[in-house]
Amino acid sequence: MQPNQELVTPRLRQAAGRIAASHGLEVFEIQLRREPVGWVLRVTIDRPAPPDEVLDSGAAIEEEPIGIEECQRVSEDLSALIDVDDALTEGLSEFTLEVSSPGLDRPLRGERDYRRFRGRLAKIVTAEPVEGQVHFFGRLAGLEGDEVLLQEGRRTHRVPLRVISRARLEVEF
Repeated sequence: MQPNQELVTPRLRQAAGRIAASHGLEVFEIQLRREPVGWVLRVTIDRPAPPDEVLDSGAAIEEEPIGIEECQRVSEDLSALIDVDDALTEGLSEFTLEVSSPGLDRPLRGERDYRRFRGRLAKIVTAEPVEGQVHFFGRLAGLEGDEVLLQEGRRTHRVPLRVISRARLEVEF
């Protein structure tokens, strides 16, 4: 039986959100997908973004990544709640629960992320050409109005938020 995505995900999102918050974290994303191994409920957790005044300060923000222990604690608590509350997984009898972090190459979503990860390397793809290109790679330099500033060497790209189709951080070593 295929679960109703609209019914299952909001209930799980609320429960997962409460559990993540109890550990000082937040839910970044929840996916319920049919995979070769069966149904997989993938919950991605993250640290809450710093307050606006910190993001607006212009300084690069160093954040501690999500650790395996945090994923394990959220997984154990969510699993225990799902075991006792059948309404959370209405229409879904068997699934695998996975709890993880967004990763080092995390997707960027909206203005707060472009301010939050100022100074980090990023890759941006646009739905239409900007400055004659659709692929951008450089260091996030923040926002100006409704444009993301991306520093590539001596050049600063101004990419309108409305045309960004995908963006993610790049792993730096």
